[in-house]
Order: sequence, then C-alpha cells, then structure tokens
Amino acid sequence: MQDGDNISEFKADKQNIIENKELNFKEALIPVIVLMGMLAYNIFFVEDQEWFGAYTNQIILLIGGFVSAIVGAFNKVSFSRMQIEIWENLKSVFVPIMILFLVGALAGTWLVSGVIPAMVYYGLQVLSPDIFLPASVIIAAIISIATGSSWTTSATVGIALVGIGTALGINPGMIAGAVISGAYFGDKMSPLSDTTNLAPAMAGTDLFTHIKYMTITTVPTIIITLVAFSIISMNIETSGSADISNLLDTIDTTFNISPWLFLVPAAVIVLILLKTKPLIALTTGVILAGIFAFIFQSEILSSLNDSKLNAIIISILTDTQITTENEKLNELFSSGGMNGMLWTIFLIACAMVFGGIMDAIGALARITKALLSVANTVFGLFATTVISCLGLNAIASDQYLAIVIPGKMFKKAYEDKGLAPENLSRTLEDSGTVTSVLIPWNTCGAYQSGVLGVGVAEYFVYAIFNWLSPFTTLLFAALNIKIRQLYLNSK
Repeated sequence: MQDGDNISEFKADKQNIIENKELNFKEALIPVIVLMGMLAYNIFFVEDQEWFGAYTNQIILLIGGFVSAIVGAFNKVSFSRMQIEIWENLKSVFVPIMILFLVGALAGTWLVSGVIPAMVYYGLQVLSPDIFLPASVIIAAIISIATGSSWTTSATVGIALVGIGTALGINPGMIAGAVISGAYFGDKMSPLSDTTNLAPAMAGTDLFTHIKYMTITTVPTIIITLVAFSIISMNIETSGSADISNLLDTIDTTFNISPWLFLVPAAVIVLILLKTKPLIALTTGVILAGIFAFIFQSEILSSLNDSKLNAIIISILTDTQITTENEKLNELFSSGGMNGMLWTIFLIACAMVFGGIMDAIGALARITKALLSVANTVFGLFATTVISCLGLNAIASDQYLAIVIPGKMFKKAYEDKGLAPENLSRTLEDSGTVTSVLIPWNTCGAYQSGVLGVGVAEYFVYAIFNWLSPFTTLLFAALNIKIRQLYLNSK
C-alpha cells in the first residue's frame, strides 16, 4: 500500500497513520482553511445556516475532501490510496451508523409502547426541578461508568432525562449538557470504555495506572461541573407544581402508564452490562417495545393506523406523532424513527470522507509534526498535545484518530522530557475523548445531537465537563501539579 518512497505508514490499533514527505505544512493546511472558512461563512452570514439546503454541512465537508484530493494529487498521492482510506474510514463507522438507525427505531417504539411517556410520568414525580440538572449529571455518570459507553447512556437514560426536563420547562440545551457531562465523565473513568483502553495503549502505560492518574484532573472538573449545574438549577424558572400536575394528568389520560413498562429499558441495560453487543441489545429493546405496545397501548396503535402492526413498523421507520391536549407534550411525544437519523448519518459519512482523504495525503501527520516541533518546554508539550487533539477532532472528525495520532507522534517527546507515559495518556483523554462531542461534524457531536434532539450549538456552553477538561489539564501542567516523572515509576 505505498505510492513510492515518499509515503510511509504505520498501524496503531488498526488505525493507519500516513506520512508524506512531498507535502509541506502550508499545503496540509489548505483543506483545513477551506473547510473552516466555509463553515464559518455558513454560520455567521447565511440565514438559517442552509447555504446548500438542509445538508449544507455535509456538502461543505465533501468540498473540503475534494480540495484535499487536489492537494494530494499535486503531492504524488494516488486516488486509489485516497479511496482505500475513505473506505477504511467508512468501515470504521459502520457499527455506529447501525446503532444510530437502531436508536431511531428505539425512540419510535419506546414512544408508541409508552416507555418514554412512563419515564417522563414517573420522572416528573421523583426528580425535583431544583436538583434536576446535577441529578442528571450523576445519573448519566453512573450509567456510563457501568456500561463504558457515553453513546449507550445517551440512547437510554439521556433520552428519558431530556424528555423529563423538557416537560419541566428546562432549557433542552442545559439538559443535554448535563447528560453529556456525566456521560463523558463515566466514559473516561470506566475500564470498559474503548477510549479509556486506547489512550494508555498509545502512550505506553497500563489501564489502571491511566485511570488512577486521570482522577487528578477529572475529579476536580466534575466537581466544578456539579457545582455549576447546582447554581444554574437554583436560578432557573421551571413550570411549577401546578403545570406538572396537568402534565401528569394528560400523560395518564393518553397512555396506559404502568411500572411494567420499565422492563424494556431495564432489559437493554442488563444486556449491555452483560457485555452483549450494542446492536443486539438495542434490537432487543426495539422488539420488546413492539410487544409491549401491543399489550399496553392498543388504543394508541389503533389511532395511528388501521393495522396495529403497521403502526409499529411506521414508528420504527419514519415520523410518529402522538397528539395530546398539551402542546408541550405534543412536541415531546414525536419521533422521526430511522428516517430521523438520516441527517446525522450523512454528516458522519461525509466527515469520514474528508478525514480519510486528509489522512491519505499525509496532512494529519504533517500538521501534528509541525505542532510538535514548537513544543520546547514541558508546558508547551502539554499545550501542543491539547491543540493537536482538538484540531484532529475538528479535522479528522473522529475521536479515535484524535487519540491515536497524537499518542504515537508525541510518545517519544514525553520520554525525552523525562515524563511518565500516563501524562500523555491523561492529556489525550482530557482533550481528545471529551471534546469530540463539541464538534458538530465529529462522529460524537453528530451522534449526541441526533440522539438527544439538541444541536451542538445549543448544548455547547452547558457541556461544562467537556470544554473545561482541557483547561484543567493545562492548568495542572502550568502549575506543575502532579506531573509524574519517569523515575517515579520505579518507586
């Protein structure tokens, strides 16, 4: 897989990192400047951010990929190599795309079966508006630690918490930010998480040393996050008990609410805890919800379609709207099914095309090396690592590449500075894993906004844990707090 002597590659955890001697730093930046320029123009100057219609961001990513291909062609990279890298990138997101389809199906069937209404109904009675946001952080964190997956957390309790909070009149961006903060804290700290295993593997340390060392920056960050959400909760206006009573009556009148409905999400969570593959666990959730819809929501199904079976199939595939007497609930009790996930799936696919070409022409490695060359001090090395991870999350649109490429490129630099490898692994997670969800076209940002139904721009400010983490790791580096040296490993 080589196009001559100018291009070389090495594999790191099934990720190819390609270096191209022909490509210089300025050329590597051309596609990035074009992409960022077009995205910025679309955000600030185009009404409704629909320069090319509903799929503007997707088209901009493809244009960026086209520019990357032209740059690559001028630097002796064959189109066949680009095609190979695009295909490898697309294959890497096949399972996430299938999960997205199943999450759409899950949302539809959980709606018509009464699972989501039941979660909202009981949640309104249990979760006080005064503690809702910090409680959401804690609940999401617990589920994410147990499952090792921020994606699974959002697809289960995340959807429920957004529904409950919306019914209480809380800003959806705040709710999504709380859920994402807790979910990514748990994802970072769980030994079951793929990124938590990948980061130490790239840096050259072991899993539990990595997790223990992460607590130094991660625990203070989550504490600040909880305090911030507690303050926000005390200063926001919610719907109040009278309106909640009306909501409860409307839900109870529209649906057949029963605690038995919680068997469906409980079964999904149990399957995930038992290490069942997510596709199987989510498919089971869809099937069980369909069965429970027949048992508990016969009238709802009849109102949606003459055939109850067709009503369930429609809820899986396309838009479903259950009308109640309350307009707030009408907005909440709607689902796009699998069709509702297509925008997000197209965004991920286009991001993978752009990232694949950038990798194929050697631009990702060139940009990372250029950043590394200016890291002369210990703090400069940490700062460069953070910038590289943030940049690769935006450029490559994939959190795994944002961990793998800096991990391999910076490993020797940390050794040369006498720094233990867990410094690198912690920084990779503090800046690579958690910030991926803050980039709209990154696979994580696209997934979370699609599943929770809240745009990245809406939850960005409230995803406190996620944007605060890189600053925390830089603060600790600047103050030389708990920066472990290599010689300490022998003690």
